[in-house]
Amino acid sequence: MTTQNEKSQNMQIGLVGLGKMGNNMRSRLKRAGIDVVGYDTNPAVSDVATLADLSAALQAPRIVWVMVPAGKITDSVVTELAGVLEKGDLVIDGGNSRFTEDFKHAAQLAETGIDYMDAGVSGGVWGLDNGYGLMVGGTAASVERAMPIFDALRPEGPRAEGFVHVGEVGSGHYAKMVHNGIEYALMQAYAEGYELLDTRSDIIKDVTGTFKAWQRGTVVRSWLLELLVRALEEDPEFDNIEGYVEDSGEGRWTIEEAIANAVPVPTISASIFARFVSRQEDSPAMKAVAALRQQFGGHSVKAVD
Repeated sequence: MTTQNEKSQNMQIGLVGLGKMGNNMRSRLKRAGIDVVGYDTNPAVSDVATLADLSAALQAPRIVWVMVPAGKITDSVVTELAGVLEKGDLVIDGGNSRFTEDFKHAAQLAETGIDYMDAGVSGGVWGLDNGYGLMVGGTAASVERAMPIFDALRPEGPRAEGFVHVGEVGSGHYAKMVHNGIEYALMQAYAEGYELLDTRSDIIKDVTGTFKAWQRGTVVRSWLLELLVRALEEDPEFDNIEGYVEDSGEGRWTIEEAIANAVPVPTISASIFARFVSRQEDSPAMKAVAALRQQFGGHSVKAVD
């Protein structure tokens, strides 16, 4: 009987996009014994010079994971892959594409017999050591084919606690969209609590310690809370961060889907609107959100002049 480790040893994958997450994913896959051929527009980190070279370096039938910014860049990569891959190959979009884009990309690749999957990936810059939460959409056959890759990327422990085959194409990115909408709301709640505690310095003498004491035994404990404590220990008053927070799109898409389906999401809606407020004037709460985004995802922050 073939073990999971033996399956990984026999796997090969092409990885397009070697940025913060992509490069860490390459390292984690290699640790599991998977042969990774990486391509990036930055020649300093790329294994091959072009996507055509990437295709040539992989044995058919190929699996190519795309980990580039959503939108025009993903469109360009998928279009180019459609021209250099062959029937029976599989493309997995692991970026933050909108689920409606998956329908378009799947149809585009299907014209030449190339299979397609979408994978929502959570874990940020910590995924290298902790593993990545994975939500995938596609056929059962494609999932089974790529499972050694998913098992290498997901956290240790029961598969069902770090990986889910959500449904058909588009469902993985849909689940990740909702995941990020929830994430927005959780971050905002912690941030508002921080501002209230920080405001009452006449009563609260240890804001960082208060949050730290919530890490065990309380109902609000979470990994985000741990990251907030880490950020506070590095900069207790967030003196080096402006309260300016961007959004990557999923929060907006979640609200749009909620409106389209008449589902009330007042908390998620409030969190995205709070980010818009952050771009107008500085706010202690938004400094906390900015610090959290930097901690879990390595997102850039605006430094105070």
